[in-house]
Amino acid sequence: MEKEIVTNKQVINIMTMFLIGSTLVLGVGSDAKQDSWIAIIIGIGYVIPTVLIYSRILWLFPGKNLFQILERIMGKYVGKAVSLLFIWYAFHLGALVTRNFSEFINIVALLETPPLVPVLVLIMLCIWGVKEGIEVLGRWSQFVLPILTTILFITVILSFPLGDWTNIRPIMYNNLGPILKASYGVFSFPFAETVIFMMILGGLKGQKGYYKVYLKSILLGGFIVLIINLRNIVILGYEFIDNIYFPSYAAVSLINIGDFLQRIEILVSVVFLFAGFIKICICLLAVCYGAAQVLNITEYRILVTPIGLMMMILSLIIYDSMMEMQEWAFVYYKFYAFPFQVILPLIIWMVCEIVVKQGNKKSIAKST
Repeated sequence: MEKEIVTNKQVINIMTMFLIGSTLVLGVGSDAKQDSWIAIIIGIGYVIPTVLIYSRILWLFPGKNLFQILERIMGKYVGKAVSLLFIWYAFHLGALVTRNFSEFINIVALLETPPLVPVLVLIMLCIWGVKEGIEVLGRWSQFVLPILTTILFITVILSFPLGDWTNIRPIMYNNLGPILKASYGVFSFPFAETVIFMMILGGLKGQKGYYKVYLKSILLGGFIVLIINLRNIVILGYEFIDNIYFPSYAAVSLINIGDFLQRIEILVSVVFLFAGFIKICICLLAVCYGAAQVLNITEYRILVTPIGLMMMILSLIIYDSMMEMQEWAFVYYKFYAFPFQVILPLIIWMVCEIVVKQGNKKSIAKST
């Protein structure tokens, strides 16, 4: 398979947009109520050792992605079988995110439009983006992310007059239980979803690049998610947030500076869609990389259109309603994702260490 080279900075931009993607639309940490910002900080703390494991796996086999590593350490057949599990996770996650954004578009903008229309447009754009390759996505995100973050932080500044800081009090009123529960949810969505990047990274410059990329992206993306979450709580209050689907959109829609600045939520919706586009593209790219490796196909691009259309179909049938989608995202997803985000990577890491040590011993024995 053709190797695509991306710089550390480009991957940091891609991963940051991936992290803030559907998080901006759905919000996170609602179980902790007004303490959800604390849950986000704890969730970031949880995920740092996890992404160090992801980085270590890639560092041990530089220039190879997860699917290539699996066949190297587990053999052809077992490696392909484990690859299929990760392919399913990436495929399913891509469908979930596609449905998140199609629901967002339908509810806030195109209420009478059949759900197929926004989903089809979104998937076709993602198919085009993936066919262009991760190098193009990297350059695009390097240009777009500064614009998106600027817009988001402008909305934070403009929302200060609307804020009521008593909304974040009392702090830790319900003790640590709900906060720790919510922090685990924040860990799995969105931070540990970066396991997807193990499936596509194989061309970073320098072995230490993996550690830098993961840590910088988690800290930058986590900071953005934290600030946006605080803004939503201060403006809306957790009681109101619990009763709406899209808290960030609702918070920004309240910004109204006379006749000069109105309907700023339209601009912010574009920000959401750009970030969602990147997240779906990365999921689709991971599936195509994995399928190409399992099927021994040298050019992954021939798989992009059929896999993208299958992802679209799954996104349409996976939920019956917006309420069901939210229940899955905030109640069940963290348990479903745990094996893919933690258990399997932990096993793979241990096997990698054993294989590398055995290889080093053989090399030393031959040299002597």
